[in-house]
Amino acid sequence: MYQIKEAKFNKSSAKVEHCPQDQLPEIAFIGRSNVGKSSLLNMLTGVKNLAKTSSTPGKTQLINHFMIDNKWHLVDLPGYGYAKVPLSEKAKWEKMTWNYILERPNLLYIFVLLDIRVSPQKIDLEFIKKLGENDIPLKLVFTKADKVKTMEGQKNIMDFREALSAEWQILPEYFITSAEKRTGKVELMGLIEEIIFPEY
Repeated sequence: MYQIKEAKFNKSSAKVEHCPQDQLPEIAFIGRSNVGKSSLLNMLTGVKNLAKTSSTPGKTQLINHFMIDNKWHLVDLPGYGYAKVPLSEKAKWEKMTWNYILERPNLLYIFVLLDIRVSPQKIDLEFIKKLGENDIPLKLVFTKADKVKTMEGQKNIMDFREALSAEWQILPEYFITSAEKRTGKVELMGLIEEIIFPEY
């Protein structure tokens, strides 16, 4: 299994043009506020406080680049949906995020995080639909698998895939993860290795 040897914060940017100017490949992570993104990133990198975890939704407010093994960037994008901030602030985050997604040539893949405990959410379906319409490569990552009974989690995944099938002929691949139990790390790191190092 590919294991990250070094992960360190590189830069926070409020605009896509302020992002690192190198040509390193990037994989971005995004999800609804409070989906468990920071915990997952810390689990994948093995660095406990690389991404700051918070019980307050809307903690990530900038495009955060983390340098991985001096070879690629892991990008932590602001969450969408609920956050206790003014609508104007949320609109600004959304514009910044979509500018990055649509204009950043280094971006190879987006991992969209989804809370396995909840039934399909309109905001998630709409976000994924827009990625598809713009031909952005994506994978789905269901989080917090340790906090739900297996059958309930599987039902929510099936319901989500069924909701997607109204718009998608070929459904995006998905992963099931738990930051606490480290579930899904091997599978996700294997995929990241294929994306970043396709020649291996």
